[in-house]
Amino acid sequence: MHEIISRDHVGKLIASVRKEEKAKVVFTNGCFDILHRGHVDLLEKAKALGNFLILGLNSDESVRRLKGAERPLVHENDRAYILSRLEAVDAVCIFDEDTPLDLISQIKPDVLVKGGDYTIETIVGHELVQAYGGEVVTVPLVQGHSTTNVLNRIRQRR
Repeated sequence: MHEIISRDHVGKLIASVRKEEKAKVVFTNGCFDILHRGHVDLLEKAKALGNFLILGLNSDESVRRLKGAERPLVHENDRAYILSRLEAVDAVCIFDEDTPLDLISQIKPDVLVKGGDYTIETIVGHELVQAYGGEVVTVPLVQGHSTTNVLNRIRQRR
């Protein structure tokens, strides 16, 4: 499928996927400002937990509030385009809030996934997903691969 879907259409897409493809829907989210090996690893492992991966992508405004005025480095439309072209990602939905809780409520994923720098209890939406019988999973990080590390290497080389 590999598409960028609006908030207005995400519910219809998920209903269709569940009905027509009997999909196990997996959801993850993040800023994905500078795509790196750790991101790709997370997305591939998330996709392996089901058969339809939807990625909630923080909008530019949301990233600024979370990461500071200098971020993001890559515009939300470009981040969404790149991520939507990855084999593991079936759909990308941009959200403006600081957390994806409303989007998670709308999608009701079978599996909610975040990186290993989170615990189940610190993952936004874990209580909601567990309440309806969904699964919440953390994926181990690829050591040394983070956007912060990439930015630090760039700054050191200046």
